[in-house]
Amino acid sequence: MKADPRLIVAIDEPDLASARALVKTLGENVSYYKIGLTLLAQGGLALCEELAAQGKQVFQDWKLHDIGAQVEGAAKAASSGACDLLTVHAEPQVMKAAIRGRSNPNTKIIGVTVMTSLTQADLDEMGYGVPLADLVLRRVDQAVECGMDGVVASPHEAALIRARVPADFLIVTPGVRPVGASVDDQQRIATPEDAFRNGASHVVVGRPITRVADPVAATQAILAAIQSNRP
Repeated sequence: MKADPRLIVAIDEPDLASARALVKTLGENVSYYKIGLTLLAQGGLALCEELAAQGKQVFQDWKLHDIGAQVEGAAKAASSGACDLLTVHAEPQVMKAAIRGRSNPNTKIIGVTVMTSLTQADLDEMGYGVPLADLVLRRVDQAVECGMDGVVASPHEAALIRARVPADFLIVTPGVRPVGASVDDQQRIATPEDAFRNGASHVVVGRPITRVADPVAATQAILAAIQSNRP
């Protein structure tokens, strides 16, 4: 199966050499990569530029969360380089600052609602005092109001989100695990098929591809599942 831009592969490698080796292994099977904090903190922007030069799309997963001036400046810097997708935390001040700072309209900015590693018990411990789904939807509504391009949310909330957002609003879902894959540190998970049935625009898959004996075969299996849900 050909690469599908609705599949974003998370390169959660410990170093740039390992990341480059993984990209080489996956070759033409993957067209969209997520670069997270571990790599971004050790020269990962150079990797982003390399991927863009290879014709790949790049998701810079900074999850920005700071005072407005800092978020605005960071969003400006990120969007001036190889960055098709940029994450910030879905709080109104943060989202508005990121939108102000965006220097390239082709960079899509999406808000992280509630991390897929968190459960209701975690939110209660943090002092939120509201149902998890209610918090997600409140942040989704705020993202729409702020002019964001989409949100990051678990597949469990995707259907509720899709029912209340514009048709072109992105719903990017991590926590996607094929049947039989290890859950790892994720809590609110679903299969690729379920994620798309629930309204996801993209799925982010890391360890079920990058930590198996045959990453290409794992990618092809997920692509098959995605193709079965092509609109």
